[in-house]
Amino acid sequence: MTRITALLVALAIPAAAGAQDLPTAPYLPMGLALTAAQKAVDACAAEGHNVTVAVVERSGATKVLLKADNSGPHTVGSATGKAFTAAALGRDTAGLATFIAENPANAGLRDMDPRLVIQAGGLPVKIGDALVGGIGVGGAPSGDVDAACARAGLDAIGAE
Repeated sequence: MTRITALLVALAIPAAAGAQDLPTAPYLPMGLALTAAQKAVDACAAEGHNVTVAVVERSGATKVLLKADNSGPHTVGSATGKAFTAAALGRDTAGLATFIAENPANAGLRDMDPRLVIQAGGLPVKIGDALVGGIGVGGAPSGDVDAACARAGLDAIGAE
């Protein structure tokens, strides 16, 4: 009986130690993603713009997609691509467009992944120091307006 107890204890210790060693990573909770998307849609609607807003998690997978009534058919791809780009590269898409324009040697970034949309309107979602996703807006008359609506979404959840 003592040998069986000792064996069970010996087997349990590595399992417990292994569970404690698992990595942890910050993530974007669904509630925050939904709030950010809704506030971004509302901000653009207040200016008279029918847009689509996408929020993706850090991996680039779509977490929330809100398409306003009467928004154009192209806005889904635009918003999703901008959100993906901001999450994947960890920077705003307008800044990335400027970076490429000013550094032609980096033009290859445009062709790196077909999901990238390098136009203003995508912002990384950072909570504290952690990059947890991206938000993209498509459908306003300019990328600057798209970006302002995305910023309203981030402000609503206290993200950078």
